[in-house]
Amino acid sequence: MGSDDVLRTHLQELRRGTVVVASLIALRHPDYGYSLLQRLTGHGFPVDANTLYPLLRRLEEQGLLTSEWNTEESRPRKFYRTSDAGETVLRRLLDDLAAVQTSLTGLIEGVGQ
Repeated sequence: MGSDDVLRTHLQELRRGTVVVASLIALRHPDYGYSLLQRLTGHGFPVDANTLYPLLRRLEEQGLLTSEWNTEESRPRKFYRTSDAGETVLRRLLDDLAAVQTSLTGLIEGVGQ
């Protein structure tokens, strides 16, 4: 495995968890899957549709998202929104992410050696 492949693998692992956080943040305002896909990509979270849609279903099953169908347009679309439970989990994830960032900064700067 070449160094580019190794880097790509580690970047993919790093982003996998952050896509959940990014989705919960983005879906504080209702949105449908394809639009969310574009918005995440536009904000530096490139994600494949084959990854995002199962993620949305899983988050909905876990009660972290709610959804409803908009049938007012010519093509019905399912809109997702972060639920109250999702907001609670998101706050905890953001707190943990901040703690990880603090720890990494300490390691980078050599604090507490």
